[in-house]
Amino acid sequence: MAHARVTFTKAIQDSQELGSNDEYMVSRVYFRLEVNGDTRGDLCADLKQVVGASYEAGNIEVGPPQGYDGPWNAHAFHAAATKYYLDCVGPNASGIRLGPGASARMKNNVFAKDVTAEFEVPDN
Repeated sequence: MAHARVTFTKAIQDSQELGSNDEYMVSRVYFRLEVNGDTRGDLCADLKQVVGASYEAGNIEVGPPQGYDGPWNAHAFHAAATKYYLDCVGPNASGIRLGPGASARMKNNVFAKDVTAEFEVPDN
């Protein structure tokens, strides 16, 4: 198994609506990636709220890293990216904290903070 270190650097909340019948969220996280000593910068992945799901439940789809095609652990990255985003915008967030039953429309918010996650990835 190879070792991956992801350092999230920024999240951009493209658009999010909470508390309506049409809740949705579309955002992007930016990060650096190191896999077994090989470092890649300026990577990103898209995040979207699962259609029909509650944002508070954390049902978020996480796309693959754009610009990287090496060994990957989608499950571990999904968990790390979701946690990073919810730490920016969510019930216990350090950026925008919205509790249960909150109603809000938000666009183009930028959250810049470095957070590192590490996990194993399969060998090539």
